[in-house]
Amino acid sequence: MISRRRMMHQLALAVVVAAVPVARAQADAQASQAVDTIRTFYDQLSATMKQGASLGFAGRRDRLQSPVRQAFDLPSMTRLAVGPRWQTLSPQEQSELINAFGDYSAATYATRFTHDSGLRFEVSDNVTQTGFGTVVHTKLVRSDEDPVQLDYLMRSDGTAWRIEDIYLSGTISELATRRSEFTSVMDRGGAPALVEALRKKANGENS
Repeated sequence: MISRRRMMHQLALAVVVAAVPVARAQADAQASQAVDTIRTFYDQLSATMKQGASLGFAGRRDRLQSPVRQAFDLPSMTRLAVGPRWQTLSPQEQSELINAFGDYSAATYATRFTHDSGLRFEVSDNVTQTGFGTVVHTKLVRSDEDPVQLDYLMRSDGTAWRIEDIYLSGTISELATRRSEFTSVMDRGGAPALVEALRKKANGENS
């Protein structure tokens, strides 16, 4: 006769074994959602590039405003780019910086991707899970140049997956690069100076 203890152990083991496929399916679904966020953003970027010449810089920037705000976690990215000083800012200053950073991000893509030059965006279905989030791997492919690797660190807020950082060649953090630049500006004039600098760049001004 099977003892009660052994029966309970077998039942617990069966529950664990049955839960493994469910957990794996949930992880696969989450990975697919993160990949879909990047694919959707790239589709919108490609569509903008096809009309890039006729739209001009301002038209491309305005067209990319909504895709950027849908795909990027702008509050988190702005906070990380500003660094520890973020905690000393007023809610109004934080809000102004987030809005300015969003405009600046859309303008950055409008500047980097100006027209349909035959560039292809390749998005891998295989993601990497790290202690910081889910990494989606992509490549920018041109026929006459080596592919450029861009990896996107993604996090879910429970309703959608959004970009929290971008890594060039898999190692160079865009936010780490921005933090050095932003710190220098804030050292000179605080949050108002950074807001002004971001707005100028969003308008295509060099300074």
